[in-house]
Amino acid sequence: MTDPKDNVPNEDEPQVEGDATNAAEPEDLIEAEGPDVEVPTDGPAAGGPAANDLSPEDEALLADAARGIAEDKLSTEDRDLVAEMRADMLRAQAELVNFRKRVERDREANREVAIAEVVRALLPALDDLTRAEAHGDLAEGPMQVIGQKIRGGFEKFKLVQIGEKGESFDPNIHEAIVQLPTPGATGQTVADVVEPGYKLGERVLRAAKVAVAVPA
Repeated sequence: MTDPKDNVPNEDEPQVEGDATNAAEPEDLIEAEGPDVEVPTDGPAAGGPAANDLSPEDEALLADAARGIAEDKLSTEDRDLVAEMRADMLRAQAELVNFRKRVERDREANREVAIAEVVRALLPALDDLTRAEAHGDLAEGPMQVIGQKIRGGFEKFKLVQIGEKGESFDPNIHEAIVQLPTPGATGQTVADVVEPGYKLGERVLRAAKVAVAVPA
């Protein structure tokens, strides 16, 4: 027979739950493997704003706010220095804008001067074309087409002929080569155009040579 005392557990021995044969030692444990998951450091999941959610205006406001907070922490001397540096920066920007405007203005002026010199050199040929037209040499034939093309090329540069018979004499665009006392004349008017003048835009390339009728 089995002694009942053999079934009584010994209180001095540690009690182990479960099957002792299934207990695993710490070194026998295997770490579970799984897919690596990146934890976002920014964006909605991390409690921060999502990328590209801010408009340029919002970013500028945030930058101004950050700059204002930083300036609030500055001393009076540092604030004065920041204000002076900002004024210098604005002044430099204004000077740069003015410099660019001057460069563009000078470039346009130089372009107009160059065109004026080229057109002025071709005015004698244009005079010959006008005389040929007055004599009827350009009424028909290939010379008529050539004359039209030449005048069309000058018109692209806004070349305008000045000096017409009957208009009031203007020393800015007329050159009086002779004065004709005329009975009944009340002022100085162009009696005849000896050689037409030309303007390129607002620039007078050559004044018109005219005969002026003056009071007798």
